[in-house]
Formats: sequence, C-alpha cells, structure tokens
Amino acid sequence: MWQIAIILVIYVPLVILAGHYLYHVTMQQKTWLDPVLNRVDHVIYKLSGIKQVNMTGKQYVLALILTNAFMVFIGYVLLRVQSALFLNPNDVGNMEATLSFNTIISFMTNTNLQHYSGESGLSYMSQMLVITFMMFTSAATGYAACMAFCRRLVAKTDTLGNFFVDFVRVITRVLMPISIIVSIILVSQGSPQTFSANKTVQTIEGKMQDIALGPIASLESIKHVGTNGGGFNGANSTTPFENPTVLTNIVELLSMMLLPGACVVAFSLMVAHRRKKMLFGKQGFVIFAAMSVLFLIGLVTCYVAEQAGNPIISELGITQDLGSMEGKEMRFGVAQSALFTVATTAFTTGSVNNMHDTLTPIGGLVPMFNMMLNVVFGGKGVGLMNMMMYVLLTIFIACLMIGRTPQFLGKKIEEKEMKLIALCILIHPAIILLFSALAVATTAGVAGITNPGAHGLSQVLYEFASSSANNGSGFEGLADNSTFWNVTTGLAMFFGRYLSIIIQLAIASLLAKKMWHSDSVGTLKTDNAMFAFLLVGIVLMIGALTFLPALALGPITEHLQIHF
Repeated sequence: MWQIAIILVIYVPLVILAGHYLYHVTMQQKTWLDPVLNRVDHVIYKLSGIKQVNMTGKQYVLALILTNAFMVFIGYVLLRVQSALFLNPNDVGNMEATLSFNTIISFMTNTNLQHYSGESGLSYMSQMLVITFMMFTSAATGYAACMAFCRRLVAKTDTLGNFFVDFVRVITRVLMPISIIVSIILVSQGSPQTFSANKTVQTIEGKMQDIALGPIASLESIKHVGTNGGGFNGANSTTPFENPTVLTNIVELLSMMLLPGACVVAFSLMVAHRRKKMLFGKQGFVIFAAMSVLFLIGLVTCYVAEQAGNPIISELGITQDLGSMEGKEMRFGVAQSALFTVATTAFTTGSVNNMHDTLTPIGGLVPMFNMMLNVVFGGKGVGLMNMMMYVLLTIFIACLMIGRTPQFLGKKIEEKEMKLIALCILIHPAIILLFSALAVATTAGVAGITNPGAHGLSQVLYEFASSSANNGSGFEGLADNSTFWNVTTGLAMFFGRYLSIIIQLAIASLLAKKMWHSDSVGTLKTDNAMFAFLLVGIVLMIGALTFLPALALGPITEHLQIHF
C-alpha cells in the first residue's frame, strides 16, 4: 500500500502546479515559455491562415469537427497505402479497409482501441505520421473543447474563444514540453527510439525471437500525457521496451493522471478569478474531491480483490502469497498493477501494464465500471465536461427537493438545459448496452466471443464500455479484428466522442447567454462537503441503476461461480 500512497502523494502537488499552468495557457496569460513559443505559434497561424478572432458556439464546433474529419481522411489513406511509403524497414503490408476505419476513428477520438498488433501491423511511418500525430491532435481537441466549455460556463458574457488558437496552444505549450521530458526519461531507462528494423536474436533457451524496435519512446510519452493509451507493441505497457522499470511505471502513471486532474484545477481557478479569489477555489475542490472519492473506492476494491487471489488458481496447488499474479508482471506486482488498472480506466487512458482479462471478476468489474461512469477524472478534458453534467443534474435534483431555483455560477438551470443534460448522460449507456445487445444477438457478434458464459459477456461489455468512453483498453479475449467488431466499435467510439462534446458545448452556450444572478441566501451551495456527498451519490446511483443488470450477468455472476 505504501507504493500506492507514495505515488498519490507525489501526484497532488504536481497536479496543482500543472493546473495553474494550464489555467494561464487557457486564459492566454503570460507563461515562462511565451518568449520562444509565441514566435512558433505565430508561424503556425501565418502558414495556416488562422485568424485569432473569437468564435460563436456553432463556429467552434464546426471548426473542431471539420479539422478532425480532415485528419481522419488523411490518416485513413496513409494506413491503406503504408506498404508503398517510406520508413517501412520491416515490410509491413497495407492495413485492411474495416481495420483502417476502426484504427483511424480510434486514434482521432482519443480512444486508441487496437484491433491489430502495432509491431507487426504498422510501419514506422504510420506509427509516427498517423498514430503519434493523432495522439497529439486528439488530445488537443479534447482539451480545447473542455477549456472552451469552462470559459463559457464561468463567463458573465457570451465568450468562447478560438478553436484553432486553443488547439495550437495546448500542443505547443502543454503536450509537447511534457512529452519531451517523459521521452527523455523513458530513453534513459531503456525504451528504444530508433528507425532500425526488428532484430532476430537467439534466446538463452537456444530459440530464435524477433525483437521489435522503432520510435517507441516518443509514442509512449504522448500516449500517457495525452491520455491516449495505444501501444507501439500489442502487449502495450506490459512489455519491457514500453515500460522497462518501476521508475518508468511511476512516470507513466503520473503522466496519464496529470492533465485530467489539472483541468479540474484550471476550472477552479477560473471560478475563483471570477469571484475575485486567486487561490484554489472551493468549487473546483468539491469536484476534485468527488472524483477522488470515486477513484479511491475503485482502487481499494481492485487492490483487495487482486491481493486476495483467485480460488481456482489456489485449487491447482499454486501459492498466491503475492496475490493473483496471473497476467501481471513480476517487476510491478499486485499494488502497481491495481493502481495502473484503476488509473488507466478512471483517467480514460487505456494503457495497460497487466492483462485485464486475467483480473479477478471483482477486480475486472472496477475498470469496467470506471468506464461506464466515465466521470472519474476522465481523459483529455472531456472527463471534467462529463462530470459537469452530473454537477448540473445534482443541483437540479437537490433544488427540487428543497424548493429552490436551480442555479450554478449565477446562471439558472431551466427546462432546455435539463433536456440536453439528460440526453448527454443517457447517450453513453445507450451506446454500451445497445451495441452489447447487438453483439450477443447476432451471429457475427457471437463469432468473436471466445469465452463462454459470464466471462464472455464481460468481455463484450468491456469492449463497448471502452469504446464509448474513448478509453481503448480491452479484456482481449475477443476475436475482434472482424468486420462486425471493427465497424460497431468504430461507431461506438465516434458517437461516444462527438455527440457528447457537441451537446456539452451547447449547454454551456445556453447558460452563457442567460442573465447573471448573484447568489442569495436561498441559493444552493455547491462548494461544500454536502454537495460533494450528493454528487458522488447521484453518480453511483445512476451508474448502478443503468448498468447493474448487465454487470450482474457478467462479472458478478462470474465471481459467484468462482467462490460458490
């Protein structure tokens, strides 16, 4: 437990510092990198024809969608013709059409679900110009949308900003500097960064093995910093080249946790600044505390479940003094594996340092439920936006109970906003449950299920929860590289990403245009411990009511079968 506690203690001051920095970047205030990066930004603006003018809500959303659509088209073409392009020393062939569709949607939506093995399915050119490039742009898209949402929510006037300016500044001032630092650390610990072809070597057992090389460290850094998760290798961060040591494991953990938490801190500073308070505001602290409680509940549950071991393995005569080590790396153990599992699904990164399919049923339920909630910090900025939907819903419910007018940050929450909030909250479970039902009801879907019974259903639920939450991790028991799974998960990733962002920006726009009202004695306080308690309760209640029947047929049934 000390391993877990030390990392969390290191994380708290780091996230506060990163939040202050992100606040300055978002509000276009002075930062220490400005003397150099202002010139870089101006060159980008000039070459791209970007005009630094404020956009309306419709213009902002349109710019976001069209920019992403253009990159999807270019990336799809590159994957389809990669065998004929440069930087392909391993002679990797072109990617199949439906797999290319799934892959390009996956990386543009910041999901990074992989129905292929990176070391054999992509050339170095594709790894860099498609995968690594989109890890930057998809993360920047999410952060830009989140910060625009926050600015619009706290503003007393109808202000939004410029998507292209937000997009560029997040990449040059946040993602690039942190990724460079993380890359240097990874290389120092043994992660390759080379254009050399794969090496075939003789193992100590006298057999031959291919060692996958390539520009791994640069991909690994933005993979975690941008909460992307897609690995250079098929086994992701369980492999020694992607995650060589305990130090790199800690760095990767902190990298994936840093910016999602920083978004909450930045939002808190926006609220505090509007209220003429320049310290970390109570409003942001309440949201951060609610997310932290949900995170810690999942972490403790997963750790206890994995430390207890698996009864089936005990029956085979195998000692489990170290806990359930099936599918885990000895250099990390149960503690680091449990923390990584919960963090990668709470912060919707998708990177794995152990095989989630081998987790105990309750241990596997935790990452699945994290993605089903999709509000426990979340990734690339949209986690905060998702949680804000529950904040507004909690305010509305609480005010109905005590007979007060629902109001948040001086703006009244009325019928039109509540309809959109309800729609936004319902989209996520609808995608997961409807696609899961389709998978188990069709021949094409059932053909991919390789495990019978409750565990097979858990794999299906996990796959679509991961897709809709734009997480990308998997139970990996599915034969998912087929037309059915490529298309359905591609659609789940697309709708899970863009529908929510569009609705959330529309809600923020509606609130921004309302008349501002100062708080009164009758205004519900949303910056105290009671509201944090209500928020956690509402999130868990809606999550349980929505997903408990499906979970009961999957991991809960599997747990009962194993133990009873």
